[in-house]
Amino acid sequence: MLSLVQEPAPDDERPGGDPVLEPGLADVVTLQRRKAAEIGDGDEDSFFLDTVAEYQWARDAAGLAPATLDGLTKPIIEVCQHYGLAPWRLTPRQVDKYFAGAGKRASATVRRKMNQIDGYFAFLEQRYAGEISRRYGVAVESPVDPFNRPRHRGDFGLRIPPSQRATREFFARWRDSLDQARKPLIARRDYVMGKLTYLSGVRAAELCGVTIGDLHWESGQWGRFLVNGKGARGSGPRQREAYMFAEGRNLLWWWIEDVRGCFTDDPDDPGVPLFPSERIPAAVSRLNVPVPGLAVTPSTFRRALKVAGGRFLPGPVQDLHPHLLRHAAATHNYERGMSLWEVQKLLGHDRPTTTVSYLATVHADPEQASLAAAGRAVQRLTMDKGNLR
Repeated sequence: MLSLVQEPAPDDERPGGDPVLEPGLADVVTLQRRKAAEIGDGDEDSFFLDTVAEYQWARDAAGLAPATLDGLTKPIIEVCQHYGLAPWRLTPRQVDKYFAGAGKRASATVRRKMNQIDGYFAFLEQRYAGEISRRYGVAVESPVDPFNRPRHRGDFGLRIPPSQRATREFFARWRDSLDQARKPLIARRDYVMGKLTYLSGVRAAELCGVTIGDLHWESGQWGRFLVNGKGARGSGPRQREAYMFAEGRNLLWWWIEDVRGCFTDDPDDPGVPLFPSERIPAAVSRLNVPVPGLAVTPSTFRRALKVAGGRFLPGPVQDLHPHLLRHAAATHNYERGMSLWEVQKLLGHDRPTTTVSYLATVHADPEQASLAAAGRAVQRLTMDKGNLR
């Protein structure tokens, strides 16, 4: 981004007679020196590198880390080198073709690169749109338009879970319909999975991976079960304990004692899935030997929960999915008095800031909290007889 001018020979002087450099020194040519040198209008590559350097300086002044600055402009340089064009000459079709072909990566990687390209073009439009139009006759417009812009969960607004009353009515209606279901065994499995998701706040993939050996009835007050949690920063799945609570313990005990044995595999094997699938591959069934069953997939659970939500869930929230039940578990427990730290432990989050995003729809009441705090202070003074310890 910066050009280093080496020390010239003693006879190398400018037309005016002044030496280019003082002896023994080097000169870093900055953007101002480049503009003073009157770069030609056709030198688009040099002008492009100047804008990239100034964009990095601007983001450095904004406080970004050095590692972030290094990767900030790589996507736009990558696409421009692929087509041999300056960024202001790129079209949305070229960007689409690149990320669908030579630059195709994982969806998260493509989303990150597209957002970085869009950020660079926002800088160009703000600071260099007029100069680029004057020099090259091109209007600066980001090739990331509303049609190829990656969608993110933040684009969909708040995740509003059903209320506590609606949730209670939903599970009550679902439970009453189990005996009339076309497949009662599968209906009971889906109901237990949905209710346990709401009580323990686990993810769909975590719940589907639980085996019978992961149940620890003696742990804690009501028992706990192990789940393979979401990995962070490339570490892979991390095991953590999920909580049953009293209602979940009774529900799982009924599932193990009365329902789980009706499936084709052996429930006494600790390695079999806690929630098996009804389908067995034909090659396995032809063996006619007892084999561990297959675990139900998260997509199957999501479909069953969506159908149940459409049938039994009252209120304005109709599109029910497992992660919305996870939000409902966090919101309802916090509204019932559970502290933020305890909700964070329930969900298995490393940072409380992640947990706070799950509580976006909680209705805080500072006045009620102030009265409760005053009442606790009076109680301490009364019991301790004025001792403020």
